[in-house]
Amino acid sequence: LNLQRAGERAGLTPELAADIASVAGYLSVDLAAAGSAASAASARADRASAGRGLRAVTDEFASQAEEGSEASGSPLATQAASPPTSSPAPHGAFFARRYAIGEMPLFSPPGAIVPLRTLEPDLHLLGLSNGPTLAFKDVAMQLLGRLFEYVLSRSGQSLNILGATSGDTGSAAEYAMRGRHGVRVFMLSPAGRMSPFQTAQMFSLRDDNIFNIAVDGVFDDCQDMVKAVSGDLSFKSRYAIGTVNSINWARVVAQVVYYFKAWFAVTADGAREVSFTVPSGNFGNVLAGHIARRMGLPIRRLVVATNENDVLDEFFRTGVYRPRRTADTFQTSSPSMDISRASNFERFIWDLVGQDAERTAALWRQADTQGAFDLSGTPAFARVSEFGFVSGASSHDLRVRTIRETAQRYGAVIDPHTADGVAVSAHWREAGVPMVCLETALPAKFEETIREALGRDPDRPEAYRGIEGLAQRYSRMPADVAMLKRYIASRAPAVG
Repeated sequence: LNLQRAGERAGLTPELAADIASVAGYLSVDLAAAGSAASAASARADRASAGRGLRAVTDEFASQAEEGSEASGSPLATQAASPPTSSPAPHGAFFARRYAIGEMPLFSPPGAIVPLRTLEPDLHLLGLSNGPTLAFKDVAMQLLGRLFEYVLSRSGQSLNILGATSGDTGSAAEYAMRGRHGVRVFMLSPAGRMSPFQTAQMFSLRDDNIFNIAVDGVFDDCQDMVKAVSGDLSFKSRYAIGTVNSINWARVVAQVVYYFKAWFAVTADGAREVSFTVPSGNFGNVLAGHIARRMGLPIRRLVVATNENDVLDEFFRTGVYRPRRTADTFQTSSPSMDISRASNFERFIWDLVGQDAERTAALWRQADTQGAFDLSGTPAFARVSEFGFVSGASSHDLRVRTIRETAQRYGAVIDPHTADGVAVSAHWREAGVPMVCLETALPAKFEETIREALGRDPDRPEAYRGIEGLAQRYSRMPADVAMLKRYIASRAPAVG
């Protein structure tokens, strides 16, 4: 309830604020584990933030979390999942019964969806890769799969999900949707540009409702195809097309919640502000942090970490947004971030220019026709610092060195994307301000780079041993929208 009110005070519509409040139940028991720390932190919270909803959030979450930790059915799940305009049922029962962490066996170890690991004082890793596909996308996608099935079963309808992946979204979506009634998944990926593990995770699935398509091109080509199909409203309606990329609002909603969880976990020592470093590709993960900050969470800095495909870093340093062409997008050792045109960045720019939809659309037309737009020297760009955004980029050599040093210094093996974040965070750490680096994936998904850094293979969950040797099933396709439409139409019956 208080998350929803905080969202409304931050300028979100009541509907979007209610979405965030509802999904809080997904991490309720995990928040309960931080109840005592949250209670102590909220008692010391800066009263200047109260007008933006923080104190209400922390006080309510702390008290309900303490109750939830003593009861088998978490009151926090029911309260957070029930917007004030509706009764607790079915929302409270839906989240409390289906999404309490103790009831999520797909996350390992049980009860550890988003654990926090302290590397040294004021430097932490937020573990987001404990789900079935070993990547942070599972946190939102496992929720989304159940939401789709729940809604479709009540309406008697079906849905054809069309998505694009640079590595992790595809497997997370397919493992969340596989075998679900009324759902088909058509997933596009750039041919030959994912790691062998990522490729095998997707292409080895044999479920009848999963269709993998390897596209001749880069991720941006795949994403453009998805946008083109989604933009054809007649085709989209006739074949019931939906999306699971981070352009899907439900995914961003789920990610907002773990920023609150991390804040609770690191502020027991009395610190009020926390900074977050986020390895960034399609900008959805760090956009969730921006929304949490706008809701009143005391985030000092949101550090956007990129790899050699540094379009976002260039913008946050200079005010110039210059997306790259396909031929100019590098293939790197952190492939899930090999993205030049981040979909969720448009949402951030809309906020940056005062939620002016016409100006946002004009800027994107300019980027399409002229190759770039420039906000430097404008009042809009001045708001970047007000929103707490800074950035940095890493190279392959820096990632390898960071993986090696993190293992030697802290005994933690991190993947190349997380290494992007840890490396960039070093430039933006401040005395007395906790820095939380968001984990992207487990290192097992990127053995070649880990072997280069450490001279050995990373540990691999037993269930994934030998996955690269399994038979693979996929279709190959050029970046051709018309061909993609024919492919979907031949495998999904029209609904209207």
